[in-house]
Amino acid sequence: MRKYRFVITSSALVLLCIHAAAQTPDSAQRFFKQAQKKYAQGDLASASEDFSRAIELSSRLDSPKRTVPDTSRVQIQFSAVDYGANIRVIDPFTARAYAGRGAVKIRQGFLDDALADFNAALRIDPRLDVAYVNRGVIYRTKGESDAAGADFDRAIAINPKMFEAYTNRADVRLDRKDVEGALKDLDRALALAPKSAETHSLRGYALLAKNESDPAIASFNRAIEINSHLASAFHGRGTAQVRRGAYESAIADFNRALEINPDLAIGYMNRGLTFVLKGDELRAQQDFERCLALKPELKAELTRRIELAKEVRKP
Repeated sequence: MRKYRFVITSSALVLLCIHAAAQTPDSAQRFFKQAQKKYAQGDLASASEDFSRAIELSSRLDSPKRTVPDTSRVQIQFSAVDYGANIRVIDPFTARAYAGRGAVKIRQGFLDDALADFNAALRIDPRLDVAYVNRGVIYRTKGESDAAGADFDRAIAINPKMFEAYTNRADVRLDRKDVEGALKDLDRALALAPKSAETHSLRGYALLAKNESDPAIASFNRAIEINSHLASAFHGRGTAQVRRGAYESAIADFNRALEINPDLAIGYMNRGLTFVLKGDELRAQQDFERCLALKPELKAELTRRIELAKEVRKP
């Protein structure tokens, strides 16, 4: 099912609030806060650098405050500074900085680097729930559903109120064809975060898996009400409209999804299939070419679906 449903990586990422221990250097905390701001502004390269500085600084003892030296003690004072700078410390804050940098790396598309960061975070703090969720997102993106599900289970065991963990676990359950289990997780997520547009959208896809087009459209509508720039919701609603035979409405929704995300290969495929159903072969072929330019690996699946669409179109 993954090929026809959005992977909700960007929405699934969980950011962290700062939580510093007594030994955490002030400079590390400043870099952490700067990194969060830059992440929110979309300056991912600078955010990554600042998280790296926070990691490095929080991994060492803070340097003593410098005062006017007593010349009789100058050598001792300098030795103390050098000694402290070379001591590595275990600070839970460092785990959060690793997790923050990992979230940046996901956004940058550096999944292996992100995975290494979340592993480092969990070695320091094995109960860091957000690291399990975000590591699970990576496993899910890589198609490792068992590892992803285990991470989401662990996050929920640590923090039963983390709605992102339920939403992501629902996506894994959909991959496993466990639609009822997915809907239970999505209902739990929405009880915790009723204004999560991404969760409403995923619920729409779960309902589509049950061939319940009208309830699915209601879920997609709610997602769009909350976030009118959510491509997955427009794409999902377009898919539901095709099943209802409302081809013009479907094309309008696919158009909007592709305006928001022009690199959405599956959007071109589904809009092209809708054109086939309408008998518009020219525009269908244009969409299929765009689809395969973005994702050549979809060629076999596209060929199969074109044949199915032509069969459906026959009088």
